[in-house]
Amino acid sequence: MGFRPFICRLAAKYGLSGEVDNRTDGVSVIVQGDPSDIDRFSNDIISHAPPASRIKSIDVFPAMIGEYDRFTVTESRAVNDQITEISPDIAVCDQCLEDMSSDPCRIDYPLINCTNCGPRFTIINGLPYDRTVTTMSGFRMCSGCRSEYNDINDRRFHAEPIACNSCGPSYELVEGDIRISLLPEILARTAAIIDGGGTVAIKGVGGYHLACNALDNDAVLKLRIRKNRDMKPFAVMFRNMTALKEYCHAGASEEKELLSWRRPVVLLQNKRSLAMQVSNGLGTTGAFLPFMPFHYLLFRALKTSIIVLTSGNISDEPVIKDDNEAKEKLNKVTDALVSYNREISNRIDDSVVRVTKPGIIIIRRSRGYVPRPVDLAFDAEGILALGAEQKNTFSIGRKDQAIMGQYTGDLKNAAVCDFFRESIENLSSLFRFKPRYLAHDLHPDYYSTAYSSVLEKKYNISSVAVQHHHAHIASCLAEHCLDEKVIGVSFDGTGFGTDGNIWGGEFLIADTGGFERYCHFDYVQMPGGDRVVDEPWRMAFSYLYKYFGDSFDYNSIEVFRKTERASFDLVRKMLEKNINTPLTSGAGRLFDAIAALTGLCHKATFDSEAPMRLESSVKHGSDASYPVVITDKVIFKDMFLSILNDMDNVDISEISARFHNTLVQVIVEVSERIRRSRGIGKVVLSGGVFQNRYLLERSFEKLEQRRFSVYTNHQVPVNDGGISLGQIAVASKYFGLCV
Repeated sequence: MGFRPFICRLAAKYGLSGEVDNRTDGVSVIVQGDPSDIDRFSNDIISHAPPASRIKSIDVFPAMIGEYDRFTVTESRAVNDQITEISPDIAVCDQCLEDMSSDPCRIDYPLINCTNCGPRFTIINGLPYDRTVTTMSGFRMCSGCRSEYNDINDRRFHAEPIACNSCGPSYELVEGDIRISLLPEILARTAAIIDGGGTVAIKGVGGYHLACNALDNDAVLKLRIRKNRDMKPFAVMFRNMTALKEYCHAGASEEKELLSWRRPVVLLQNKRSLAMQVSNGLGTTGAFLPFMPFHYLLFRALKTSIIVLTSGNISDEPVIKDDNEAKEKLNKVTDALVSYNREISNRIDDSVVRVTKPGIIIIRRSRGYVPRPVDLAFDAEGILALGAEQKNTFSIGRKDQAIMGQYTGDLKNAAVCDFFRESIENLSSLFRFKPRYLAHDLHPDYYSTAYSSVLEKKYNISSVAVQHHHAHIASCLAEHCLDEKVIGVSFDGTGFGTDGNIWGGEFLIADTGGFERYCHFDYVQMPGGDRVVDEPWRMAFSYLYKYFGDSFDYNSIEVFRKTERASFDLVRKMLEKNINTPLTSGAGRLFDAIAALTGLCHKATFDSEAPMRLESSVKHGSDASYPVVITDKVIFKDMFLSILNDMDNVDISEISARFHNTLVQVIVEVSERIRRSRGIGKVVLSGGVFQNRYLLERSFEKLEQRRFSVYTNHQVPVNDGGISLGQIAVASKYFGLCV
């Protein structure tokens, strides 16, 4: 991230001599000069550090050293098994964009970078971070780049990926038997294909993307079909903020994230509609801005100002990083393929975030975030936490830090499992990590659980199984450096419980050492097991059957009238005879039931569609809610009865608001009961359901009005992508690393 060059320029500013070197345990600086100048130098390190840098601590001490006649950067060195942080990849900076128009050697150079921007994690193969251990090692610097690299006053001083039109990697476009290597022709042809309704595979920082015109519905539909993509919304890249604000609402906080050096995908409320196939009727769009030089050059050539830019893969597989694999797989689903001849060492997908009143919540933690660690208040050395089955990430513990791997995906696909193992090996190698302890999910059938058994035998080490919802709460405790009894509200769709049932609507009294299940959502049958996720009507039927049985007129409800008779009768028999109907307390399944009952989602065409449509339909400004009964469980019979009564004369948006408000009311009421009986005043909200902005913000608001201290995840995903951090926290306590 250009820290050594920054130190050199700062030393020159104050006339100091000495040296700086990059070590595996951090950056070491020796300075000689007037004490007052050294003080000003030290103060400026924090106040003027590069934007992507993160200074954890500065240790200052006197030392007996020889005389220096100047300030220099010395060769990087390894110090025992210590490690320093690796920078995430950084979006191209404004100065480099200016250089693309003014620097004679870098006019329109599509891989321009400097010490303030460019690839980092995706090109690194080892530490300390030097060009020789990156995928730039095969590109010999020209004399001009070499001069800049060695010039302390140059912005590219010791910029390891430094390159230009003369010596750097280059682009190529392949369209059938045609190969184009001249950049102006590549850009013109890529733009012509996209503007003409086609699809192009474009090599990004951490893998390939697939691009098409986001205003051309036929083009987006064709991409869905070719990619074998379900109806899940696509992320879209806008030419600039002006174009984005024509179609999306973006407040100051959202704009800050969009323009940050991380350049994540940000979920925004729609203002105008893009092609119907982009978001499929949802009220939000995943929007982001250009982050590679090539993106800016492409938008110069494009007529459209908005493109779909989605992961370059076949659905459910990892993003493709290898050029040969891209040619084999992506040529079949695109009209052309654009690549460059620098290898990607570590594949990584785009990060996705959402701005809420309590703060940023991360939905997918990858590019721009990984491998930046989470600082901990306990020792995590040697712990490998393998995460959950869905939205998997893993974490490794190095001293008082947890280093979380990039988003892996759902471990139900062989290629994703390969990526999972590959990523663990890569991160372990980079950070000189060897597992001494293992942590995995309690579910006996998860791939990560099975892989833990393999590693136990390989390294002859012990493991601990961590209950899923305990891990959610522990993840939040860890990132907020808390370890005390809290009220843990963990809402999600699925998690294996200690009683063998499926949990997901949980009120826990928890710390990292353990938990007590204080209260939970009423158990209900899941007819067909996981089949209910794809067919939410089954959960609507199950809830009504539980509360009203055979006396209810199911034909009076539209969602059941539109269900195939044979399927309806089969599900009814399953419920009657208790065949393949595991019990769940999952909040996600309750959302499914209400979305189906109100006609918003009969059958899901992508993961979490029903809850997303229910949230999207909420009428803001309503304070009404429905009645429930709370004992040691939350019973929703009265709520369902009220919703059924409302369906004839109340708008669905109002029903949705009342439903959401009911859950907020339940959270507040159960929290009040625990505070009265146990004296606990801190509430942690975690689990995938709290990706729901309305539910999260209203819960925060109402709890804080009652003078609770409220916490949720901000550094790691609130969904299952944050589970591995919680597993590390629990494992540290379990194995006695922290007291």
